[in-house]
Amino acid sequence: MTIAAPKIRTLGKTMKLASIDITLFVVYVVALVGIAWWVSREKQGHQKDTNDYFLAGSSLPWWAIGASLIAANISAEQIIGMSGSGYQLGLAIASYEWMAAITLLIVGKFFLPIFLKHKIYTMPQFLEQRYDHRVRKVMAIFWLGVYVFVNLTAVLWLGALAINTIAGVDMVYGMMFLGLFSLTYSLYGGLKAVALT
Repeated sequence: MTIAAPKIRTLGKTMKLASIDITLFVVYVVALVGIAWWVSREKQGHQKDTNDYFLAGSSLPWWAIGASLIAANISAEQIIGMSGSGYQLGLAIASYEWMAAITLLIVGKFFLPIFLKHKIYTMPQFLEQRYDHRVRKVMAIFWLGVYVFVNLTAVLWLGALAINTIAGVDMVYGMMFLGLFSLTYSLYGGLKAVALT
C-alpha cells in the first residue's frame, strides 16, 4: 500500500503590502540598526579585537547567550524549508533540529569550558593549537566553502522567496538586500549586536 504525498497548494500571485506594512518594516529596520549601534559602541580609544567580535567582549548575560545559540540555528532554511518538508513528508524531518539541540547541550556542558579556559574562539583556532597551521587552514577553507556555497545560498534564496511572496520584490534584489544588510549589520555590530537583537 502506498501513501501519496499531499498536494501543495500555492497562494497564486504575490501579496501586496499596504503603506502601514512598509512603514512598520522601515521603523523595524531603523530600530534594529539603532539598537546595534547603541550596544556596539565602544569607549573612545578602544580597539576591537577577536574577543570583542566573536565573544562580544565576554559581556553578554547568560540569557542572551542561550537565546543567541537557539536563534543562530533558526533561519529561512528552517522556517520555510523545514516547514515545507514537514508538511510534505511528515514531522520526522524535525529530528535534525532535535539532534542539533542535543549537540548544543553537549558542546555547552563539556567542550565550551575547555575552549574558554584556553581562550579558543573558533574551531580553526583550536585545530591550530592542537595540530598546526596547515590543519587550521584546511578546516577554515573547507567550512568557508560549505557555508558560502551550501548554507548561505539556501538561506538567501529562501529569504528572498519570502520577500518575493510578501512584497513582490525580484528574487535577485531580495537576495542582494538580505546579503548586504546581514553583512553590514554583523560586521559593524559584531556578536553583541546580533545576540541582543
